[in-house]
Amino acid sequence: MANISLVLLIIFPFLLRLSSAQSLSANFYSSSCPNVLSIIKTAVNSAVSSEARMGASLLRLHFHDCFVNGCDASVLLDDTSNFTGEKTAGPNSGSIRGFDVIDTIKTQVESSCAGIVSCADILAVAARDSVVKLGGPSWTVLLGRRDSTTANLSAANNNLPGPTSNLSALISSFSNKGFTTREMVALSGSHTIGQTRCTSFRTRLYSEANINASFATTVKANCPQSGGDNNLSPLDITSPTSFDNAYYKNLQIQKGLLHSDQVLFNGGSTDSIVNTYSSNPVTFSTDFANAMVKMGILSPLTGTNGQIRKNCRKTN
Repeated sequence: MANISLVLLIIFPFLLRLSSAQSLSANFYSSSCPNVLSIIKTAVNSAVSSEARMGASLLRLHFHDCFVNGCDASVLLDDTSNFTGEKTAGPNSGSIRGFDVIDTIKTQVESSCAGIVSCADILAVAARDSVVKLGGPSWTVLLGRRDSTTANLSAANNNLPGPTSNLSALISSFSNKGFTTREMVALSGSHTIGQTRCTSFRTRLYSEANINASFATTVKANCPQSGGDNNLSPLDITSPTSFDNAYYKNLQIQKGLLHSDQVLFNGGSTDSIVNTYSSNPVTFSTDFANAMVKMGILSPLTGTNGQIRKNCRKTN
C-alpha cells in the first residue's frame, strides 16, 4: 500500500499537468480572436527586422517563462508590494529583454479582442514566429494558457540553467522538466542566434583550455579581463542572425562561447548528439520544433485557473 501511495504521489501531478496540456488547442482563438496570430506575426517580424537580436530575446523570454512554474507569463510581471518578480533573478537580471515588444503586441491584441488572449500565449507564439523569421523551423503552437497572478523569484534562481553549468547540471535541469538529454541538446541549439554579455563567458575565455585559440583571441578583443561586463558577443560566431545548425559545427571545433555550450561536445555523453545535429540540419530542425512544442505545454494554467491579464506587466 505504501508503494502504491508513493506511485500516486509521483504520477498524480504529472497527470494534472497532462490534462491541462490536453485542454490546449491550436484553434483556441479561431472564433474569439481570429486575427491574433497575424497580429503577433506582423509585430514580431517588424521587431526582428529592426533588430535581429530581438528574435533570440523573444525566444529566451518564452523559455525563461516556461521553466519557472510553467508557461504562465510570470516572467513578465513587475515587482509589487506583495511579491518580487522574476526579472531580477540571477539568470534574468541585466540580460532578459523584449518586454516592450510584448507590450506592443498585447496592446494591439487588446484593441482587436479585449480580455481574450493571454500574455502566456503571446509569448509562445512570438517565440515560434521569431525562429521562423530568422530562418528556422515552424511548429504548431497550442493555445489556451492563462496568466499567473504571482511570480516566483526563488524558482527562477533555482530552475534556470546558467552559463557556467556543467553537463550533468544541464541534463538534470532539463530532466526535472521532463526533457530527455537529446531534447536538451536540441533546445540548446537556440544559441545559434542571439548574443550574450562578456560577464557570462569571461572565465571560459581566459581560463579554460578547450577553446579554439584564434576564436578566443577574436572574442577577447571585445571582452577584456576586467571591465566591459556588458559588451556583447554572438553565441554563434558563424551565422549569428540565422537559425541554423552552425552552433553544433562550432562546438566541434571548440568555438562554443559559453561553458554550458562547450560541455555538450567535450568527450561526454552528448558528443554523438552534437555530431548528429551538425551533419543533419533537418534532424536538428525537427527535434528542435518538437522540443519547443513540449516546452510550450509545461504546466499551463487553464480553465478557471489564473487570469487573462490586461497588462502583461501586472495582474488585473
